[in-house]
Amino acid sequence: MKKIITIGREFGSGGREFGRRLSEALGIAYYDQEIVSEIAKRTSLSEQYVQSIVEQRPVFSFPIHIGRSFYPTANPIFEMNMAVYQEQARIISEMAAKSSCVIVGRCADYILRDDNPFRIFVYADMDSKIKRCLEKAQEGEKLTEKEVKQQITSIDKKRAQYYAFYTGHTWGDKLNFDLCINTSHTAIKEIVPAVAKLFG
Repeated sequence: MKKIITIGREFGSGGREFGRRLSEALGIAYYDQEIVSEIAKRTSLSEQYVQSIVEQRPVFSFPIHIGRSFYPTANPIFEMNMAVYQEQARIISEMAAKSSCVIVGRCADYILRDDNPFRIFVYADMDSKIKRCLEKAQEGEKLTEKEVKQQITSIDKKRAQYYAFYTGHTWGDKLNFDLCINTSHTAIKEIVPAVAKLFG
């Protein structure tokens, strides 16, 4: 029987690592950055541009003067955001149709709701997220704990707005998930075997 697992995650919670390790434990496909690459390929947009608008709520930037009409003129930025989301939804649906897989982020739990995926949300307390981010920082990247906390807060806020805009649901709400995992002060590799047993 095909397994479709979606993973929502707070920034710094280790959700991406969890998804990768879970896919390896189950021997199934793993999709994350691959989705962005595929959108870029299909739309002729750069991966950097696609990444900059994926998981961010579309920006409304209507002109100040719109004449006497109650309808604003076309907004190319908003339309591009919507086009990228629609392409993303198509790609995620295609990936899920092909084989068992783990898909990280990008409203996959909502996009695939008719396929009844197993929906996981990964979270952690702020201290654990800061520690994990500092440990995984690229060489030469010297951020203070305060700067990392601001980055985590900002990214999670954008993810919440993005999720609410496209799904109409609250990001991280336990009612939207089948399993919520707290990774605070815990090594991801120690959690995965227990979760993998659910799909044995």
